[in-house]
Amino acid sequence: MQTDSKIADLEEIRALFNTKVGHFADKSARWLFKKTEHLHGLVLILASELAEQLDFMQARIENRSIVDDTLRDLVADMVFTVPFRDTTEDGELTIYILIEHQSTVDHLMGYRVLSYMCQIWHGQLMEQKNAKVPIREWRLRPILPIVFYTGTQRWEVPISLSAAMDIPALMASFVPTFETLFLSVKGEDIDKFTEVDHPFGWLMTVLRQENADETSMQAALSAALTHLEALASENPDLYNHALLYLYFLVFFKRPEAEQAQLRQLIQSQTHDKEVENIIMTGAEALIQRSEKRGEKRGEKRGEKRGEKRGQIQAKREFLLKLLDLRIGTVPGPVIHKISRMRSPTRLDALLEQVATATTLDDIEWN
Repeated sequence: MQTDSKIADLEEIRALFNTKVGHFADKSARWLFKKTEHLHGLVLILASELAEQLDFMQARIENRSIVDDTLRDLVADMVFTVPFRDTTEDGELTIYILIEHQSTVDHLMGYRVLSYMCQIWHGQLMEQKNAKVPIREWRLRPILPIVFYTGTQRWEVPISLSAAMDIPALMASFVPTFETLFLSVKGEDIDKFTEVDHPFGWLMTVLRQENADETSMQAALSAALTHLEALASENPDLYNHALLYLYFLVFFKRPEAEQAQLRQLIQSQTHDKEVENIIMTGAEALIQRSEKRGEKRGEKRGEKRGEKRGQIQAKREFLLKLLDLRIGTVPGPVIHKISRMRSPTRLDALLEQVATATTLDDIEWN
């Protein structure tokens, strides 16, 4: 039987219940990869031979982010340092994970990844400079870039600089090339996740069903819980972490009508009081959320309309600010068009497009 274990990041876990739904994808992914066992699982799925050469038990999370502040609502990232198992290999490897959860495909991804890698290398050089290392001894650590994509749109654009260029044949050899590991959680065949028989793979089988029908979600959750059960005795800490990740996925991504049954499935797999208490915290938060909605329904219609108008206006202002940051001065006709928009869904869709646009022509306005 599983024994109680101390959960180190208890306050952070409880704080996740206050996460805005729109920020759940990046926050949950970052929390997941804080367990470097899941970093191991990710690399195992994408590059098994390389994974065997790395010592993930000694992996370190670097406390830094490379993503531009203007994109933080749409993407997130993590940087790790991982040593090679073979001591004859030179030093360590940097693993850079770009967590991409927007629904649109970015044809400039190759450029973005390379620019982030260059920023990491620049940081390495500055560290050596500050440490007074002689310039002739400065070295750049190799980087393994990974794009972790949880969006729903099929990704068919190569992650390369050439995807964003019209290259004359004579210039092709002058374009920098590099490899990027890419995982499309929603687009991958389930066998890719299950054949490695790693906890991370089973968690991904549930994540890929986060927007599926109730039957599919329940089947995926049940199968994952069955295969994760052995962890309860082998690695209780990782097991609890996996259960909580699954519960947060249910809490944020599934309709309230389904949550009691799905929560019971997860609760039935743990006897750890800390985990049970956290899950019950979620159940209480769900009740409070429902009560607040009920209270709002009882408010005057005028107040509700005013609140909705305020939310729409805030989205318009953020859209205009993001346009100014990404593209430059916003033309008057565009400002007028945005000022007349009334649909929050339409404004959200435009925000996603603007986050990766370089010109106004990149945006579908109609």
